[in-house]
Amino acid sequence: MLIIGLTGGIASGKSTVSAMLVAKGAYLLDADQLAREAVEPDQPAWREIVDWLGESILLPDRTIDRAGLAEIVFNNRQKLKKLNQIVHPRVGSRLLSLAEEINKKDPDAVVVYDIPLLIEAGMQKMVDLVLLVYVPRETQILRLQQRDMISRSEAENRIGAQKPLEDKKKEADFIIDNQGTLAETARQVDQFWAALKK
Repeated sequence: MLIIGLTGGIASGKSTVSAMLVAKGAYLLDADQLAREAVEPDQPAWREIVDWLGESILLPDRTIDRAGLAEIVFNNRQKLKKLNQIVHPRVGSRLLSLAEEINKKDPDAVVVYDIPLLIEAGMQKMVDLVLLVYVPRETQILRLQQRDMISRSEAENRIGAQKPLEDKKKEADFIIDNQGTLAETARQVDQFWAALKK
């Protein structure tokens, strides 16, 4: 089994690249999805967050108000760090157990861990190689503004909470430059996959 750590920044195009890898036969484990599952009502992480921030963080159906939580943590580094300390270890252990299940049924599997904060969380040791989806910061800001219908300053705040993509380049084994057309991105994914198969 080969484990690829797919990372990038918010609005850099990781989902596009992960879908292309899945189409080639890779198994995808999405850390954001696992993080959402970890904070479902009555899960241990959910309890910790509610104990910490109070029930005002909950929506009427008892789920965490994700937009409200984002507003709290993206404006306060310490709070973001605390949230990550609650959620990251649970996501890490779930990734390992899911990868183990895949390995049992398909020892030759290529498994993609889609982890936006792979480098920030120091999770590189969990993967065999790091694949970075890169776009320039300005492209990232504009895409995030359009995608989430938020102001430029909100977009800059969210991007600022992550390590700059320029810095992540130094930690990557492979880089997909995603500022061009979909066809250009697909061509780079083809080259990456061919290199893996060698």
